[in-house]
Amino acid sequence: MPHIKKAELIEGIVYMPSRVRARKHAAPHNQIGTWLGVYLPETPGVDCFDNSTVRLDLDNEPQPDLVLMKLAAKGGQGRIFFDPNCIIKLP
Repeated sequence: MPHIKKAELIEGIVYMPSRVRARKHAAPHNQIGTWLGVYLPETPGVDCFDNSTVRLDLDNEPQPDLVLMKLAAKGGQGRIFFDPNCIIKLP
């Protein structure tokens, strides 16, 4: 649904997020993003994504604020697919 900016599929039900609060969400998000930005170049075998869809199975596609993923080459189980409906797919 291109007119919807963000929605998540959880257990087959589509959820629309509520408003994002500055101090309770945006500030911690910024701090964690900064931490991951420092952690990433010091930790081979991981990658980080902001606001990408994670397909866990056919009924679950959350869109977390930040994702830290262990790469397949280093034993991670997640895979990145270039499907417009799915950014990360976990078995």
